[in-house]
Amino acid sequence: MKILVTRITLSRFGRALRGLAFASFLLPLGAMAQTAGPGSVSGSLVEESNGHAVPFSDVIFLRAADSTFVAVAQTTEQGTFKTASLPLGTYLMRVQDLNYKALRRRFTLTEAAPSLSFMGLKMTAASATKLSEVVVTGQKATVVEELGKRVINVEKDLGSVGGTAANVLQNVPSVNVDVNGTVTMRGSSNLTILIDGKPAGTGNGGGAGGPRLDQIPASRIAQVEVITNPSAKYDASGGGGVINLITKKETKNGTNGTAAFNLGTKDKYSGNLNLTRKVGKATWSASYNGRDVTYGSRGNSEQTALLGTAEKPQTVRTTQTGVGRETHRNHSVEVGVQLDLPKNQNLSFSVSPGTEENLEGEGQNLTQQTNNGPVQRVRGRQDLDVNVKILEYGSDYRRTWSDHKGRELTANLGGVRIDATVPVVQRQFAEPGSAQVPQPGTRQQLDVLANIQFGKIDYTHPFAEGKGRLEMGAKFERQANQGFNKFGYANSETAPNSFQDDPARSLTYTFEQVVPAAYVTVQRPLGKKWSTQLGLRSEYTRISGTVEGGVGIAQRGSLDQDYLNFFPSANLSREFGKEPGQNRLQLSYARRLNRPNFMQQLPLAIYQDPRSYRLGNPRLQAEFSHNIELGHQMSLGSATITSTAFTRITTNSIQRLRFIDTTATRLAGANAGLVTAETFDNNGTITNIGAEFSLNQPIAKWWRLNASTSIYRAQIAANAFGNNRQALVGSVRLNNNFTIRPTLEMQLSGNMRSASLTAQGRQLAQGSVDLALRQRLFSDRAALTLRVSDVFNTLKYRSEIETDALRSYRYAKDETRVGWLGFTWYIGASKAKPGRIEAAPQGGGGFGG
Repeated sequence: MKILVTRITLSRFGRALRGLAFASFLLPLGAMAQTAGPGSVSGSLVEESNGHAVPFSDVIFLRAADSTFVAVAQTTEQGTFKTASLPLGTYLMRVQDLNYKALRRRFTLTEAAPSLSFMGLKMTAASATKLSEVVVTGQKATVVEELGKRVINVEKDLGSVGGTAANVLQNVPSVNVDVNGTVTMRGSSNLTILIDGKPAGTGNGGGAGGPRLDQIPASRIAQVEVITNPSAKYDASGGGGVINLITKKETKNGTNGTAAFNLGTKDKYSGNLNLTRKVGKATWSASYNGRDVTYGSRGNSEQTALLGTAEKPQTVRTTQTGVGRETHRNHSVEVGVQLDLPKNQNLSFSVSPGTEENLEGEGQNLTQQTNNGPVQRVRGRQDLDVNVKILEYGSDYRRTWSDHKGRELTANLGGVRIDATVPVVQRQFAEPGSAQVPQPGTRQQLDVLANIQFGKIDYTHPFAEGKGRLEMGAKFERQANQGFNKFGYANSETAPNSFQDDPARSLTYTFEQVVPAAYVTVQRPLGKKWSTQLGLRSEYTRISGTVEGGVGIAQRGSLDQDYLNFFPSANLSREFGKEPGQNRLQLSYARRLNRPNFMQQLPLAIYQDPRSYRLGNPRLQAEFSHNIELGHQMSLGSATITSTAFTRITTNSIQRLRFIDTTATRLAGANAGLVTAETFDNNGTITNIGAEFSLNQPIAKWWRLNASTSIYRAQIAANAFGNNRQALVGSVRLNNNFTIRPTLEMQLSGNMRSASLTAQGRQLAQGSVDLALRQRLFSDRAALTLRVSDVFNTLKYRSEIETDALRSYRYAKDETRVGWLGFTWYIGASKAKPGRIEAAPQGGGGFGG
């Protein structure tokens, strides 16, 4: 930020005008950067020579860890100042007045001492009499490290421009996203992913049929919170941790917002428009996000299966190669209003309808050879056309008390409605060189009508004299697939793309999951250096489902489970050194669980290609984990170093298994090839032990480095009686931010992950490098961004399976090297400043209950 002062005067009136002009620039920034907290600072300024009050001076508060701007105050005519609602932590206070030498103080606000007073600070007169300009720069770090938690500021992450939430998470320490979009943290895909602290119907396993991460535009996200070992305040689901996506919100007066358009290589387009207008006590918001992208893909798989009997063994070798193309189109609109009510209350409402369409087509060449006999060849094609309609709605309430800092009551109600149609058409053709007449195709179609409703209430009550706080809350969540939910199978095609469901192989199904929960946590300091937090959460789970229709017992059945569980958590921390936060050690424990989703439990045989299908297991049970984490964080000058050792012990672990379906192989006929099935089962206890290390370091004024590495011993339970497999798995991530000149920034990032274990084999190593540049234009009213993902085109998916009866190798290479050119226009008070701080998220934190 650059403020030009053209006139210097020692008169009180002139200094007042100068101070007001300076504060008028900083106050909107402070409104954006500062989130409400229990801390407050007051004081007064006097001239060193005569003891007279110093009025109209600017008192700026920066966070000590990364010099991020937090708040600004101005002294009165009596020389006094005061600021409130500061989050606890360590700060740098800088007093700035053109007629005096700068004055700096470092201080820390804690639970024990949330308020400080600096009375009678002496100001020394400056010798200079002329100053042409004052430059104040606030840089917000891309990654802010805390023990057990990381906050990623997406505005500073140039590597996600034109991308999605999946691209954002690719740059998050501790998190890995493979080419299939599966998100893992420390080797676990059992994660809870929220949007503004609320269920989003989003997950790795399909969840309740909600939108995938690659359908959420990165332009919608302001911050990402990653909590590796959540307390009892958070939902117990997600043994691997919690990821909270905080969306952008503006709170400044007038009309503000952004408009952006991104163009990618080979038919890729995205755009968004976000507007807010504050009028009196109401803040209105409206946004549109659209995306139309096409990607190419290719891959191959090889399988060797041992069939038959000991007397008549049979070896079947199959290969499958494919070249595909997929198009993703999604459009969403969101409108909302936030009302400021009397007595420190606000109430907000929002509704967001959206549509998604995914078109995927792949041509396949298949071969099969039995006992070194002749090779049979066929061609195939698979087409997928997914259409989804989504409606999200919600309301939020917040109440604070001005005479009791830190006391807060929040509540929200909301839901997500998902209406999806998923048809998959498969065809086979004659061997190349023949008449090329296609055989009649088959179609399987999954119709989903899912609803998620939730409501929660949270209350925080600080104890007197900074002696800690009490938090409690309750929550109710229901996920249901009821009404028109159907799985139709058709093997007759009277005309192209004209199918009639086969009643013998078509099913209807229902699914419902209800989870009421409540929690309480207590945080107390133990002397000056020690602090502890204890919590307990209870959750009751009720799951029911039915499958009707079709023929044979295997295609019908019901699902009925209910269980009550308690989830304790504990946290013990110790401060070393003179200032809190500079050198801190923390030990935490939490019990977590992983509930199977309905696609993992209902016995629906869904073919992924002509030779493989997925089948749910109605006997699948929830898995539980004990998570222990020991972390240490210290500040050395401008560097922040965080190291963590962790252990996760998982009982009743859920594993994905693949096997040969000999019956389906026989019924499919000789030309169809080997048919394999993928299902899920509970397999014993596994123990993962590992460590992480991260460094956030400004190398120079123009270069900031964030590096992180993780290594852990991954263990897979082969069966319920032991015989576990284990291996060391490691990952490393480097993120470099360069300021080439005041208006030009560059980001160079890379990540690599070693091979990792799966239930029956392993997934091989993968890595990539991304490059991005941003040029600010038109006096910071616009920005032009160029991004190239996977610069060296190295990102690919490779997996191996090896069992007594099956050996398999799969290779998939999607189009990952993509160039993006984006243009953003900042409307109203928003500007593309370096380190531009987004509006403070409203209700984005505190998503417990």
